Amino acid sequence: MSNSSENNSAPQRHVLLVAKSAFAAAPYRQMQQLAGLAATLPGVAGASFGFTEQGTPSLREALGALREAGASDILILPLMLPIEPSFTAWLTKSLRRWQAEDGAPWPNVRIAQGLADSALLPALMAGLVETAEVAAPVPPAEKLVPEGSLIPAQKRRVLVCQGGPCNAAGADLMWGHLRNQQDRQKLRVSGDGTMSCKSTCLGPCNLAPVIQVFPEGTYYGGVTEAAIDRIVAEHLLGGRVVDEFAYEPTGRKQTLRAAAPVKPSLAKS
Repeated sequence: MSNSSENNSAPQRHVLLVAKSAFAAAPYRQMQQLAGLAATLPGVAGASFGFTEQGTPSLREALGALREAGASDILILPLMLPIEPSFTAWLTKSLRRWQAEDGAPWPNVRIAQGLADSALLPALMAGLVETAEVAAPVPPAEKLVPEGSLIPAQKRRVLVCQGGPCNAAGADLMWGHLRNQQDRQKLRVSGDGTMSCKSTCLGPCNLAPVIQVFPEGTYYGGVTEAAIDRIVAEHLLGGRVVDEFAYEPTGRKQTLRAAAPVKPSLAKS
C-alpha cells in the first residue's frame, strides 16, 4: 500500500497509535503519554495518535499531519482489544480510498498486529493483576436515587448503519467523522437540531456504508467523509436532500452509482 515519493533523506518512521474514541481530558492525556513512550523506541522518529470514531485528531487528520511533517514511513499501531475481523479489511480499504482521492504522493503506510497477538501480553496482564491487589473494593450504594432525563428537542436524526457489510466498508470512520462534525458545527443546536446514533442493519447492504436521515427517512449509500460534509451542510442544515448520494425506494435492486471525484481536506475528518 505504497505511493511514496522519492526522498533523498533517510526514512522517517513514525508510529501512529490508534484508539476508537475519547471524550474527556484524561484519555487524551493517556494517549499523549503512550505516544511519548512510543517516540522513545529504537528506530522511531516520532509518534502521535488518532481515533477511528469520535475524537480529535481523527485517524485521517493524524495521517494528514504526518504527511505534512514529512514522514516517509508510518506504522499504524491499533490499541483496541478485541479487534473485529473486519478491522484490518476496512482500514486497508479506507487507506486506499484516501490515497486515490488525494492524488498526491503518500508515504509507506503499514498496519501492525494487534495487542492480542503480542507475546508480551501475558506478562502485561500478570502485572496488572498483581497491582490490582492493592485496589480498594467498590462499595455498594447505600440508596439508589432515580435520575431524570430531558426529552430531546432535536427534530432530526441520523442513523449510521453498523451491519456487517457497512462495518467492512468503514462505517466506524463515517460515524467518527459525523460525530466530530456534529461537535464542530454544534449541530444539536443548529437548524432544526440533529442527533445521531448507531443502528443495526438498515437494509441496503450492497450500498454500504449506509446512513439514513430523518424525518424524511432518506437513505444515503456509498457514504464517504466528503459525502458526510455535504449531507451536513445541505440536508441537516439546509433541508435539501443530496441527490448525488441519495437512494429512493424503487421496488427494484439498486447498485452504487459512481460518485463524482472529490479531493476532501485531510485536516477536517
